[in-house]
Amino acid sequence: MNGNESSAPAADRKPVAPRRALRDGVYDAILERLLDGSTPQGSSLGIDSLARELEVSPTPVREALVQLEHTGLISRVALKGYRVAPPLSPEQLVELFDMRTILEAAAVERAVSQADDLVPELRAAHAQHVLCAHRVRKLRGADGRPTDFSDLRESFAADWEFHLTIIRASGNRFLLKTAESLSAQVHRLRQAADHGTTDIEQAVDEHAAILAAFESGDPERPLVAMREHLAAVARRVSADG
Repeated sequence: MNGNESSAPAADRKPVAPRRALRDGVYDAILERLLDGSTPQGSSLGIDSLARELEVSPTPVREALVQLEHTGLISRVALKGYRVAPPLSPEQLVELFDMRTILEAAAVERAVSQADDLVPELRAAHAQHVLCAHRVRKLRGADGRPTDFSDLRESFAADWEFHLTIIRASGNRFLLKTAESLSAQVHRLRQAADHGTTDIEQAVDEHAAILAAFESGDPERPLVAMREHLAAVARRVSADG
């Protein structure tokens, strides 16, 4: 046998993709519980109990929890296991928005030169956000509260995709990777702020202004519009907190 050949028969090798897909599915299922409010802050996340509820072995649950710990949504306490992290403090909120402003301003500055290619994609992302917002408004109860978190989650995802479209257009893979690492915290603070009314309509209007700024051809307008949007979101979150 050639020294470079594997000694294990192909039939004995375990496929990597199915295991990865299972882990990702478990991650998504736990993440949804964290974001929809069904798992209160400070509550314990037992590996064995989660495995039973999700009807999987403990291994993908353990892997998913390790991955979620990096997002800051859960924390590992010595001798006690994993717990849902407390809400972001006012200081952490300031730091998060500071980080978003630095990151997204840099992305906008780099994406301006790609406006011809970016604008059609940004129009499509904005149209999807408008559609999701319309669905939430239809389902909103008399008190202004959406009736189903799944619809809010869809709207949040469309909102964030609008931002990611611009960040991808920057052409900087590290800006994109950093933004993706913040996505869970961004969704979490949005969900936490939506306890009576939502800022969906304001966000749609502000995104429309960002889109119009890119369409204008003025290289300065997109950055101004993005900074104004992020500052407005920060004010709304602070007011709700």
